[in-house]
Amino acid sequence: MLGWQINPVTHFQQNCSLIWCQATDRAALVDPGGDADRLQRAVANSGKQIEKILLTHGHMDHVGAATALAKIYDVPIIGPHREDQFWLDALDQQAQMMGFAPTDPVKPDQWLEDGDRITLGECELKVLHCPGHTPGHVVLVDTVTRIAFVGDVLFKGSVGRSDFPRGDQAALVNSIVSKLWPLGDDIAFVPGHGPMSTFAAERATNPFVADKNFG
Repeated sequence: MLGWQINPVTHFQQNCSLIWCQATDRAALVDPGGDADRLQRAVANSGKQIEKILLTHGHMDHVGAATALAKIYDVPIIGPHREDQFWLDALDQQAQMMGFAPTDPVKPDQWLEDGDRITLGECELKVLHCPGHTPGHVVLVDTVTRIAFVGDVLFKGSVGRSDFPRGDQAALVNSIVSKLWPLGDDIAFVPGHGPMSTFAAERATNPFVADKNFG
């Protein structure tokens, strides 16, 4: 089974998740957007062994500490989908726009594609390409533990912004309705910001993607 711990980082309070296989303590950091020292302390306190850095998309508040931590733990950076290359190429501009200090360039060791599988000890994460917030956004799902790490695609009571370059509101809604909902109402999810929720709750009440909006 997969374990997880949410560690909000940066002034954006972005949810960086420390995830691990409970049988082996093999672990990964999902979207380490900043505050590398704080995340190192969280890892040390957990006693887990980091073997991967996983990125859902290329926005600064989700990737800002990825390179530093990959060097510290000598592990690969995996994700997002290659359509977010242009966001990673523009980290200097993002830092200025979002009020972040300059950061090291982020160069993934592996791009992710829809349908890929990521192993973590005895656990497995399914990769879903879910464009709309960014064109290369991916969602990571453990269908055994019934948990999804959705980045900025979906939030409790809301959805991700689509007014950034190459954002697409129709594509975002389609990603949620056609790719996330079929996974099952019992899936809990960790969003990029804010509290967790479940697909059932969002299908019932989320004003952007509730079932009532789709006949």
